[in-house]
Amino acid sequence: MNMTKKKIIIITIMAAMCCAVAALVSVTYGGKVKPDSDGAELYVDRDDTADSVRVMVAEHLTALGKAGWKCLGAFTGRSFSPKTGHYVLREGDNVIDVYKMLSRGHQTPVKLVVRSVRTPELLAGRLAGQLMADSTEIMRCLSDSAVCASYGFEPHTVIAMFLENSYEVYWNMSVRGLFDRMKREYDAYWDDARRKKASAMGLTPIEVMTLASIVDEETAKTDEKPMVAGLYLNRLKRGMLLQADPTAKFASGNFSARRIYNSHLSIDSPYNTYIYPGLPPGPIRLPSRSGVESVLNYAVHDYIYMCAKEDFSGYHNFASTYSRHLANARKYRRELNHRGIK
Repeated sequence: MNMTKKKIIIITIMAAMCCAVAALVSVTYGGKVKPDSDGAELYVDRDDTADSVRVMVAEHLTALGKAGWKCLGAFTGRSFSPKTGHYVLREGDNVIDVYKMLSRGHQTPVKLVVRSVRTPELLAGRLAGQLMADSTEIMRCLSDSAVCASYGFEPHTVIAMFLENSYEVYWNMSVRGLFDRMKREYDAYWDDARRKKASAMGLTPIEVMTLASIVDEETAKTDEKPMVAGLYLNRLKRGMLLQADPTAKFASGNFSARRIYNSHLSIDSPYNTYIYPGLPPGPIRLPSRSGVESVLNYAVHDYIYMCAKEDFSGYHNFASTYSRHLANARKYRRELNHRGIK
């Protein structure tokens, strides 16, 4: 083969390669996310593969984008290694933009909503429903004494670290990363001003949140919570048993009970404040923020008794004498019996 023919072949190959590169550039940069996929969310989990992510992405691309995505897949082969996380596609993003986003882990944060729940198991389930972490992983840390101690809590108090609020986090954060974030939020909330208020009442932050959990169980009325908090603080100051029905219900484990009977009040549990003095060992639920604030800013009064109002409005009748309380209790029991509530 003479030199001329060799040059022609080389030039032809180079031209073909240039055309191929030009075509690849055209379809990868020209292929974009479909307009109706603007804001589409992709969740790349631990068990996702490069192939499953390719399929996931292709659903949201234009025809040219699908072609570009396929060509890019053939060109990159096994080097495509998408990172776990939550990603949002935007109209106008091209195939290269999407590829870089997934392979470099350029995530979009998610909103983690922490709400008041009754048990650590429910908390773990709610958190896992919003994150990549499994509820079993979260529950394992919640019940691990060493893990809890590293954050200054015990398994029966660590629920207090998860303050009710909305947080911006990365979907694939680790469980310990989640705990780290919650501890930072807890420490930021319990600033010097709030700690001084708690100290003035003779309570620690955890004790405030324990009392707040009882207040939350007693009333759903935010405007009444400071009254209820003041009542229990009056009992604590006088050395009385708290005799809080929600603690007896918690001790029984029957959270659906609508009436409290003597059988509930006699349950031998450190959480049963009809038997054991002072506050229970820890919160009986994850307290609401309004519950915590109601304890820190409790209403000053002389009430030591309360009973649900007979009109079932959700509010309570308060009393400073036992005789007045008995009268209120009779009205409420009479209405319970009238309505057939057991």
